[in-house]
Amino acid sequence: MSGKAAKVMLTEKQQTVLQQIARSATAPRRLVQRACIILRAFAGWLNQEIMKETDLQRKQIGLWRRRWQQSFSALVAIECRETQAAFRRAVEDVLSDAPRSGSTGTFTAEQVTQILAVACEPPEKSGRPINRWTARELADEVRRRGIVPSISESQVSRYLAETELQPHRSKYWLNTKEKDPAVFEQQVQLVCQTYLAAPDLYFQENTHTVSVDEMPGIQALERIAKTIPMKPGQPERIEYEYQRHGTLCLIGNWDVVLGQLIAPTIRVTRTEEDFAWHIQHTIETDAAAGWVFVVDNLNIHGSEMLVRLVARLEGLDENTLGQKGRSGILESMATRQAFLSDPRHRIRFVYLPKHTSWLNQIEVVFGIVGRRVVRRGNFASLAALKERLLNFIDYFNRTFAKPFRWTYTGRPVATETVKRPATWKENWGSCRETGETLALVG
Repeated sequence: MSGKAAKVMLTEKQQTVLQQIARSATAPRRLVQRACIILRAFAGWLNQEIMKETDLQRKQIGLWRRRWQQSFSALVAIECRETQAAFRRAVEDVLSDAPRSGSTGTFTAEQVTQILAVACEPPEKSGRPINRWTARELADEVRRRGIVPSISESQVSRYLAETELQPHRSKYWLNTKEKDPAVFEQQVQLVCQTYLAAPDLYFQENTHTVSVDEMPGIQALERIAKTIPMKPGQPERIEYEYQRHGTLCLIGNWDVVLGQLIAPTIRVTRTEEDFAWHIQHTIETDAAAGWVFVVDNLNIHGSEMLVRLVARLEGLDENTLGQKGRSGILESMATRQAFLSDPRHRIRFVYLPKHTSWLNQIEVVFGIVGRRVVRRGNFASLAALKERLLNFIDYFNRTFAKPFRWTYTGRPVATETVKRPATWKENWGSCRETGETLALVG
């Protein structure tokens, strides 16, 4: 006697993803079949009707209905917490088969661990005059050490891929110059709190929070030959040699709340006069508002001219500022920065810790400008380069610019206090680890 079919529930986003899988021409056939089962079950089809449509047995249809029912709460939690890509992967995982034990591996766990340990060592330690491992050299090294008698390059590559080790990749890293961890943490939290408080300051107190920095040395390079357009089987080809026409410096403002690049300054130099003029020009775009500028520790960001500008805008007597290098507010960089960052001022500056440009949001925007405008650019003059930069900034603001979703707080990431439900496969895996036996078919 047959039992009662498991009730299938779907959210709107779950239904959309399942429909995408069901219509996909490249998804594995088993995923397409199982997505169709869930969609038809949600539509109220009986198992006998789904059997005729999918050419599967009633027991298989009942199995996947139950598995979806068991995973529904977990999928809802993932849908709310994770990205769309992570949610799509979770749905596909729920519709995929449970892992099979397979044949006994050729290499023991100890051997695999030793192979990965060698991959994490610098090649110089093994006497090789190279700066990174390749699969071929890594396979040769583990054979030479006697870790394994024989292993192929492809097998080494599989082990590296499974453990997400990537010897062929690297990223530059800049260490902060602040040696006191407590001071550094306090500085980082100040910057993060500035970003997080920006919406309230803007909507409630009419205060703009702006990330400011310079992009110097933008070269106006003119290729000595025309670029050859791409065609099937051949990428675009850019002439290697070029003629230099000088450099420009872009001083940019990223409005943290609006997600716009506002009031840019493009000049040949970046002196303290240039930066002070840029700040004054930016403030004039909304003269009655408050302004919070997030900047790094470059000397022109704490110059005498900038202090005098802020003092005038704050209605202070410049004669009370002292003398640069001798006394008063102008005495040193530290005293000037303390004045410029005074929270009582309508116009104030928040300074990043030294060597932490990754905290400055506008650095992300400069990366976009470099990739989209400068890297493949061909400019006959500085005027042509300036025009292209201004046109791109306008295009960027109109099309795809948006506020960054700033989640870093400067504090360690806390573990989740509410544990999300587990999918059927996660429950199956945990039971396997504890030695319990689960029937795959009810």
